[in-house]
Amino acid sequence: MYSSSLNSSTCPLEEDNREEKGYGNVFAELESVDLPIGTTLRSVYDDQPNAHKRFMEKLDARIRNHDREIEKMCNFHHQGFVDAITELLKVRADAKKLMGQVSDTNRRLQDAGREVTAQTEEVIRCRVQQRNMATTVEKLQLCIPVLEMYSKLKEQLESKRYYSALKTMEQLENIYIPRVSQYRFCQIMAETLPKLREEIKEISMSDLKDFLESIRKHSDKIGETAMRQAQQHRTFNSAVHKQVTLSCAKPLYGLNGRTALHHNGLSTEETVDEEETDEEVLTAQDLVDFSPVYRCLHIYAVLGDRETFENYYRKQRKKQARLVLQPQSNMHETVEGYRKYFNQIVGFFVVEDHILHATQGLVTRAFTDELWNMALSKIIAVLRTHSSYCNDPDLVLELKNLIVIFADTLQGYGFPVNRLFDLLFEVRDQYNETLLKKWALVFREIFEQDNYSPIPVDTEEEYKSVINRFPFHDAEIEKQQFPKKLPMSQSVPQIYSQVKEFIYASLKFSESLHRSSTEIDDMLRKSTNLLLTRTLSCCLQNLIKKPHIGLTELVQIIINTTHLEQACKYLEDFITNITNVSPETIHTTRLYGLSTFKDARHAAEGEIYTKLNQKIDEFIQLADYEWGMAESDGRASGYLMDLINFLRSTFQVFTHLPGKVAQTACMSACKHLATSLMQMLLDTELKQISMGAIQQFNLDVIQCELFASSEPVPGFQGDTLQLAFIDLRQLLDLFMVWDWSTYLADYGQPTSKYLRVNPSTALALLEKMKDTSKKNNIFSQFRKNDRDRQKLIETVVKQLRSLVNGMSQHS
Repeated sequence: MYSSSLNSSTCPLEEDNREEKGYGNVFAELESVDLPIGTTLRSVYDDQPNAHKRFMEKLDARIRNHDREIEKMCNFHHQGFVDAITELLKVRADAKKLMGQVSDTNRRLQDAGREVTAQTEEVIRCRVQQRNMATTVEKLQLCIPVLEMYSKLKEQLESKRYYSALKTMEQLENIYIPRVSQYRFCQIMAETLPKLREEIKEISMSDLKDFLESIRKHSDKIGETAMRQAQQHRTFNSAVHKQVTLSCAKPLYGLNGRTALHHNGLSTEETVDEEETDEEVLTAQDLVDFSPVYRCLHIYAVLGDRETFENYYRKQRKKQARLVLQPQSNMHETVEGYRKYFNQIVGFFVVEDHILHATQGLVTRAFTDELWNMALSKIIAVLRTHSSYCNDPDLVLELKNLIVIFADTLQGYGFPVNRLFDLLFEVRDQYNETLLKKWALVFREIFEQDNYSPIPVDTEEEYKSVINRFPFHDAEIEKQQFPKKLPMSQSVPQIYSQVKEFIYASLKFSESLHRSSTEIDDMLRKSTNLLLTRTLSCCLQNLIKKPHIGLTELVQIIINTTHLEQACKYLEDFITNITNVSPETIHTTRLYGLSTFKDARHAAEGEIYTKLNQKIDEFIQLADYEWGMAESDGRASGYLMDLINFLRSTFQVFTHLPGKVAQTACMSACKHLATSLMQMLLDTELKQISMGAIQQFNLDVIQCELFASSEPVPGFQGDTLQLAFIDLRQLLDLFMVWDWSTYLADYGQPTSKYLRVNPSTALALLEKMKDTSKKNNIFSQFRKNDRDRQKLIETVVKQLRSLVNGMSQHS
């Protein structure tokens, strides 16, 4: 109770204290000048409903307290305040004076500071300028390298150093321009650089086109230089090799004092002279400036467009290759046409080889091989076509030499040329054909100029001159005194010499073909065989068939071919001496000259037989028998005596012929004469023939038999030659003796006296006589005998007809 009452009694007091303390805080906040009063007053009105009234009361009490404190304070300090005012009044006069002094000092200070201010402003302005200049210098130091690089770029463009210009552009873009990119001129500069790149690209491409045009124009000169160097190198090596082997080997290609150390048509002396006069060795770089292609390649590589450049270059070179490979239509007419063609091709591929090795990837080995294979096929086709038009062996030989140099040159640059050497074998065939045509003309001219008479030699010098050109040895002729005659005519040594010349000419083509001695020997023998079996044989056959070639000429031709046939073994030795290939080699081709001359001789022999027969026919045509004559003239006909005299003189010429040839010619002539005489008797146009004509005809046949028995040609055994007239003799004996009973009785018997008389022949002649007997006046005074003879003739005719009919039935 006590505590609760205590608590209740103390509560109003505590509340008053809390209220007093709260208003104290409010007044403190109001008196503070830093705090806003709006919040404070709001808190007063928001606490209690009567708070405003109590607050106003407290506020008044507070004001009164402060007034009392102010009053106490004023009272306490009043005397001091009065003293202070008194002192302040005393100081007032001094303050005025001081004020005047201060004003005067201030005026003077302002006057003095005005100059300082002006100078200070000038200093400030200079400092600002100095700062601006420093900033400008700093910025210019950043810009100057850019401008210097751009100026350098312009100089490089003007001096056409485009690759360096592109490097400068790259530095400008990546290093310099980014430092000052905020400036307008740098932006313009940056916009200009791509245009400059395109301009450089176009200029470099233009330079490349000029370069391509330049190498197209200079390909001829480049190729000429390269081929000359290859030829000089090959000639030098060949000369060195020959000098080394000359002392230990017999002279190559030497025979009969002729030494032909030839190399592509040039002798060693000519080669030395050529080497002495050679100019300074030039290369492709000396003739063509390759810098445009290098520059363009680098430029496109820097621009990241190398592939475009490579494709363009290769495409253009392919086009140029096609142009280079296109020959002129008249190229085959002169060697200069071929040389220019080869020079251009060599120049083209020398440039490509240089580009291949001087650049990395602009052209590849595969690309050059593709170009070469395409070119090689075209070259071979062109050479096949144009070489076929060549009819001059010298031009074909020069073409071969050019092909060899062409192949060696390109082989030196690493291009395969085996197909070119294969082509040379085709060209060799063409060369042989042209040689054969040329030598055909040579042989024809020799034959036309020959007099077909033995060669007369009056002195030892003339004799040696002949045997030096032709291998002739005859012990009997050598023993004879001068003047003397060699059996062959002038054409024989000429033909032999020309065959050797042909071998030399054929050998020229075989040089430098990189073939063995055996292959060269085989080629020489084959070409020589063609000359003998085709060209010379054809010329001999044509010569033999010519109308103006008489029997004397034919006899000399047979003699000539005999000596040429004997000389074939010397031609074998000649080729062996040239090639140093033994004739005993297994695969060595033999010369077919023996068969050639044998065939020609056989043709000449046949022509002799033919011409003899033709001559006999000419004499026979001169026969002018009076078939109705009563009795003979008692002597042989004139035409027949002329014929026999002709045959005697002709067979005397045959003494130089081989025995069988002369015998065969004589036998052939006698048989043909007998046959012609028989045909004359049995000619169907001859209707009547008298006994007198038979007797005259018998006299002519007797002369023929006498000629045959006189042995016009030695070597016949017995009466062999007379047997040619046996048919005529038995027929004439039958009619002269009028021995029909014996003929008819012994017909068909091996021992018959008239074994060679054919019943049909006897019948034909008897019928001609039967008609004559009717008109014959010889028996006019003996009519009975005439009648008997006529009956006998009719009886014999019947019997002969029965024999003829029996023969036809039996057959």
